[in-house]
Amino acid sequence: MQAGSGGVIENYLSMSISERLSALKNKIQETQKLLKIEELKGKMEQLAEEMNRPDFWHDQENAQAISQDYKSIEEEIKKWERLAKKTEDAIDLSGAGDIELEKELEKQTGELENEFEKYEFFLLLNGPYDQNNAIVSIHAGSGGTEAQDWAEMLLRMLLRFCEKQGWQTKILDESRGAEAGYKSVTFSARGRHAFGYLKSEHGVHRLVRISPFDAEKMRHTSFALVEVLPELDDDIEIKIDPKDVRIDTFMSGGHGGQSVNTTYSAVRIVHIPTGISVSCQNERSQQQNKETAMKILRAKLHRLEQEKKAKEKKELRGEYKSAEWGNQIRSYVLHPYHMVKDHRTDYEASNPEDVLEGEILPLSEAYLKWLKE
Repeated sequence: MQAGSGGVIENYLSMSISERLSALKNKIQETQKLLKIEELKGKMEQLAEEMNRPDFWHDQENAQAISQDYKSIEEEIKKWERLAKKTEDAIDLSGAGDIELEKELEKQTGELENEFEKYEFFLLLNGPYDQNNAIVSIHAGSGGTEAQDWAEMLLRMLLRFCEKQGWQTKILDESRGAEAGYKSVTFSARGRHAFGYLKSEHGVHRLVRISPFDAEKMRHTSFALVEVLPELDDDIEIKIDPKDVRIDTFMSGGHGGQSVNTTYSAVRIVHIPTGISVSCQNERSQQQNKETAMKILRAKLHRLEQEKKAKEKKELRGEYKSAEWGNQIRSYVLHPYHMVKDHRTDYEASNPEDVLEGEILPLSEAYLKWLKE
């Protein structure tokens, strides 16, 4: 078994079963410290207190988010506790001298080591915002209907991926194309490590296919830009001078509850110094749309500041490249052959149809390992 980064398991071929289990026990304990499992237990207790409040379900959306956080943290703690317990039980049985038992223990030890390697991957999700919820925007490139359809395909891919992870998603803003697809669309993904996994999608995505909108069945290349931002905690200070923002209201054209399309509930906020424009129209009220738009604006300004620092310090990540046309991060080729290639990690897959159905976990994992290296 080959070791990887982050203190992965060493080569056990020359070790006895007892030595392998003892080494595994130590690694489990070290990894639990790195993942701050004890701190997670404290957070889970705080969430449990909130959930026991009599008015907890008055705000349904917030209550569901807290319940989901509690469940995901509980699952993470339990899986590490189960692994530690199974390893302890195996240690207690090792060294008995029973040949049949040793054979069974050797098989079990291999399974425990594989299980540990799978869990240890979470060490790669150690960025400052990797545990946060995510805000994802998709913008169609030039090319009209073709690019707008590609934007919708990417939206479907990412929503499917979020669904597989058990995260909650919500469309916050959308501008539909005249014939098909989206000019732009923004959604939120709420779940543990949502930003950590989805940050691999930030950048320009390129599609090569036979166009379903071309009567001559010609091959077309389309582009779409995906922006992935962490939903910032309230304790992260982002200064926004009220004089620097212009707030416009307009009639919503998206899905929503009563009064949508009859009142000016949609909100657009323009940050004048940077020219950043953020809109939200799918919440129930103008105030909710304003709060959500401000949340997205805070995240965008934070990202802008981070990119400035990265540009000034290229040595942190090698050559700096912004998410602009020509700097595509990934290509999806459906004709004349089938392939998905990530141009940062060189990861390739020959099943673009599965990837477009949300099977992007291998691409995300390859990106996180590439970042670590």
